[in-house]
Amino acid sequence: MAEQAEHAHEQPAHGSICWNELATKDAGAAKKFYTELFGWKLKGSDAAGMEYTEIMLDGKPFGGIMQMHAEMGPMPSHWMTYVAVDDVDVTVKQVEALGGKICVQPQDIPHVGRFSVITDPTGANIAVITLGARA
Repeated sequence: MAEQAEHAHEQPAHGSICWNELATKDAGAAKKFYTELFGWKLKGSDAAGMEYTEIMLDGKPFGGIMQMHAEMGPMPSHWMTYVAVDDVDVTVKQVEALGGKICVQPQDIPHVGRFSVITDPTGANIAVITLGARA
């Protein structure tokens, strides 16, 4: 319980951009680059049940950096924007009804919430997330 409370995230308003995440083939080099370029502060986190680095701005986390692994395939390093939604599963159904596609089926992130990666009808990817650990 204490760990869940420590990693609790408040759900932002539906439709708001709430997180930016870098998936990279070289997390060490990315951390060095962005801290030197922008002065970002970094904080290690195990909230998602994996090695993860949160990017801090004004003392609050606004994004993260994660090391890509072989199971992610030949995908290049990339940034992913997360948009808060009231219910990921409902949103995914709307995506398909509106002509979008699901890249990553809805799934839980331990101690964080539930997310999915979608593709809009033009081919652009974005993630949707409902924060708050599911019981």
